[in-house]
Amino acid sequence: MDYRRFGQKIVARIDKGEEILEKIKEIALKENIKSAGINALGATNNFTVGVYNVDEKKYYANEFKGAFEIVSLTGTINTMNGEFYTHIHMSAGNDKGEVFGGHLNKAFVSATCEMVIDIIDGGVDRIYDEETGLNILKF
Repeated sequence: MDYRRFGQKIVARIDKGEEILEKIKEIALKENIKSAGINALGATNNFTVGVYNVDEKKYYANEFKGAFEIVSLTGTINTMNGEFYTHIHMSAGNDKGEVFGGHLNKAFVSATCEMVIDIIDGGVDRIYDEETGLNILKF
């Protein structure tokens, strides 16, 4: 991985074999980011995404292996109880044009991943919401 900071934006390259969520956390902690938006694209050969069932308050994970293009990776960096927290969704397409996605649990880069992190001045913490079972934004 390598990255450069340009004011309140970071442009990052995540390299082959690296796990995307780990690298986001590494950047956020090194740069002391408390609140930001993330957008990325690239390629993956191993990723797991989940879908949340609100009625059951449970995530269902789906793992994918093979050649996939990351067509969209978007999310936020926040804090929860003052500690690093991230919420990211990803969609990736195969060689047939089929796209699979959901809440990102892990994704390994197969070629490269290009990411832009838009840093937001200030911070937004999260709190557990009993009704949905999710960690929601706390203003």
